[in-house]
Amino acid sequence: MNFEQLGLAPALLRAVGDMGLFAPTPIQAEAIPAVLRSADVWATAPTGSGKTLAFALPLVQQHVLQPRQTNFRRPIRTLVLVPTRELAVQVGDILSNLAYKPGLKVSVVYGGVSINPQMMGLRGGADIVVATPGRLLDLVDHNAVHLGNVQHLVLDEADRLLDLGFADELQRVLALLPPKRQTLLFSATFAPEVEALAANLLRDPVRITVEAFEGHKPDITQRAIAVDEKSRTALLRHLIADNSWKQVLVFVATRYACEHVANKLYKAGIYATPFHGEMSQGARQDVLHDFKAGRWDVVVTTDLASRGIDIAMLPVVVNYDLPRSATDYTHRIGRTGRAGAHGDAVSFVTAEALAHWKLICKRESLELALEQIAGFDPTDEPPAPQGNGGIKGKRPSKKDKLRAAAAQERP
Repeated sequence: MNFEQLGLAPALLRAVGDMGLFAPTPIQAEAIPAVLRSADVWATAPTGSGKTLAFALPLVQQHVLQPRQTNFRRPIRTLVLVPTRELAVQVGDILSNLAYKPGLKVSVVYGGVSINPQMMGLRGGADIVVATPGRLLDLVDHNAVHLGNVQHLVLDEADRLLDLGFADELQRVLALLPPKRQTLLFSATFAPEVEALAANLLRDPVRITVEAFEGHKPDITQRAIAVDEKSRTALLRHLIADNSWKQVLVFVATRYACEHVANKLYKAGIYATPFHGEMSQGARQDVLHDFKAGRWDVVVTTDLASRGIDIAMLPVVVNYDLPRSATDYTHRIGRTGRAGAHGDAVSFVTAEALAHWKLICKRESLELALEQIAGFDPTDEPPAPQGNGGIKGKRPSKKDKLRAAAAQERP
């Protein structure tokens, strides 16, 4: 199959050709016709499978085929909600490239930067807005955006937007939208607890599930290495030197660990830098730009970078701390092995995290031998099991705290 068979307009066919794309991915082949029919879509597909173009191409075509009725102000007809600033920029870039020749205006808005330039950019309206929920509501409060004309709503990384961390903001946004609209949900994963919420947003949706199958599976070699907690940084340095890694994304559990691990690596002569949510948006953009350009060898990050960050040909991901859930594991390792490139994903497994690792393996159907590296043989003993265990770590997450608060408020 090629893009011409999907019913795309000639201008969009030229645009995908300019990108070097000639055949749609499975998610694009299924989603594009459904979106063009104005159906609601609930799509699940692996990371790196081309989900953004799967909704961006048909939505831009809908705008072209149905020109706005006024030249005075552009009513917002398409709203794309995303959970992070980085994903907003990435999706906005793709939509802007597609919308340039048709003359559509795309505005990208997110927090962490001054609101005033975004308000100025929205004067006269916009055809398509890509936004994080919190900043969008700020702009609504400033009377800078009006959502009464939205015809198409996209939730990208929908499972994140539907969880309790975003639930209140999302409900406020939904209350401002027309009830009659097209709604599109796209994500690599949908946890059972958000399935009901997703179903309530959609009307007779086209349900699309694209599994990673042989020949289209990301080419990722996964490894698990047993190591004592105190030896992880030394092991990381050893692996970087021994394998001549030049571009490594290292996931840790906390913002403090980002700074701490990056600083220790830098002092050891490795060009490493932190990347986390307490940094300014400008600093975060600089880190990503320099990392993609090869100016940093290692970026140490929290799960902030586990979704929506597309770094072409990223060769290595390291789980210095294990993710809190199997879903997060999927998103983390999905940063490598993209667009047909080979990638390596390495997880450090301490004695304390061994039970947690086994649960991740069970839920991900992984059968990985736990390796030991000479000179870094673990000596710590696993702690005695307590309770029924669980997939999450010991520290309560933001979702855990919100659930606990909600439970206390119930009569």
